[in-house]
Amino acid sequence: MINKLYNTSLGLLTDLYQLTMAYGYWKSGKAEQEAVFNLYFRRHPFEGGFTVTCGLSSIIDYLQAYHFDEDDLLYVGSLTGSDGQKLFEPGFLDYLWTMKFECSIDAIPEGTVVFPNEPLLRIQGPILQCQLLETPLLNLLNFQSLIATKAARMRLIAKDDILLEFGLRRAQGPDGGMTASRAAYVGGFDATSNVLAGKLFDIPVKGTHAHSWVMSFDSELESFETYARFMPNNVTLLVDTYNSIEGVKNAIKVGYQLRENGHDLAAIRLDSGDLAYLSIEARKILDEAGFEKTSIVASNDLDEYIMDSLKIQGAKINIWGIGTKLVTAFDQPALGGVFKLAAIRNEDGEWDYKLKLSEQAIKVSTPGVQQVRRFKDATGYISDMIFNIETPLIGKSTMIDPYDFTRNRSFPEATHFEDLLVPVFAKGQLVYTLPSIHETKERVQQQLSHFHKGIKRFVNPHTYPVGLEKELFDMKTELIVKLRARSENEGQ
Repeated sequence: MINKLYNTSLGLLTDLYQLTMAYGYWKSGKAEQEAVFNLYFRRHPFEGGFTVTCGLSSIIDYLQAYHFDEDDLLYVGSLTGSDGQKLFEPGFLDYLWTMKFECSIDAIPEGTVVFPNEPLLRIQGPILQCQLLETPLLNLLNFQSLIATKAARMRLIAKDDILLEFGLRRAQGPDGGMTASRAAYVGGFDATSNVLAGKLFDIPVKGTHAHSWVMSFDSELESFETYARFMPNNVTLLVDTYNSIEGVKNAIKVGYQLRENGHDLAAIRLDSGDLAYLSIEARKILDEAGFEKTSIVASNDLDEYIMDSLKIQGAKINIWGIGTKLVTAFDQPALGGVFKLAAIRNEDGEWDYKLKLSEQAIKVSTPGVQQVRRFKDATGYISDMIFNIETPLIGKSTMIDPYDFTRNRSFPEATHFEDLLVPVFAKGQLVYTLPSIHETKERVQQQLSHFHKGIKRFVNPHTYPVGLEKELFDMKTELIVKLRARSENEGQ
């Protein structure tokens, strides 16, 4: 089933309503009408103050191979409505068969620290094609950004300690495991136990043995000696199968044997019990025996909060094995990204700007062909401003908080800035050179270093200033008033 699922076209990796809307566009003659959609999220995950965008590499791979094959269209053609009749006529299937990807996509590079309401992707092209991409783009970006953010939070706590991702056995299926391994590395982890991820993504792989190895021998010491004899250059011994302190002592005995043969005891691993107390005691025993350089690995359902608590307690852990609570994003399993129409080209060749209204202010979308400008000074990044690229920015820029109209900020023309969205596809052609996964991982840490530490704290983090450029804010306000009035008139 796994091979059947992934050894095929992924054109149908979408929701049915995308296909029904595409059919509607085709039938009404709107299929080729140019449109702009923005992909963004509304709230940071984990009640944090920042998010790391991740998944662009997967999006590029997906779009470069985007098509509907014969089996896809045979299946789509077999679908029926509530009356038992075919949903789609043959002409529409022919259209999909010959369709070539023609959209332009601008994206914020992977590994960038981003904030709510900022477009992570801007998709421009035939409205039918843009619409079909909504579900797969959200699928590919939401989860990876979630895991990369979780990993970055753990890196903030770990500082210079080694972080190992051990989550494959607890991940949501093979794809969840592979995706999480990649995103965790981007977010700041050093290695993974996932061998396939190591092969496909060029991630270092690390691992040792399980409790079953120890239990398969007559004694713990015999299991340690056998493992060290056959793999002397990879000796991390799991010491808590029976008694953690005695396990440390047995590991030391094996350490002496390793040294006699020109090797050393790399680490011991604690997977249960009071990790603070046991790591402190283990460190004492190891140091007294002359194994000051032997590391202590800790695992057992760890997350950033437990890591922080252990460090406060003085735990002597310098390698952290993180699994379930990382790869499942245990405390928040979804990012909640959305994909909204922001503009559509009219018959005169001009943009008609669009927004979605809601009684909830946070759910009112923003119109425009959007770009994000990040301002900086000598201290680092200071504010992000979303603007409409169809409105040239000349001279001083003024930014308004869309949720508090009294808050605004102006930036002189000389203020340093960078525009975050960069061209990735131009009318279907890839124009972007994707950095290596190692460069992307380094970008995360560089990005975080330029932000005030207040956004990086876990409790009541500082809200980084993000707003709308004044003309975009005014356009959005005018459009809201217009749409509300029209809705009220239609209701009379």
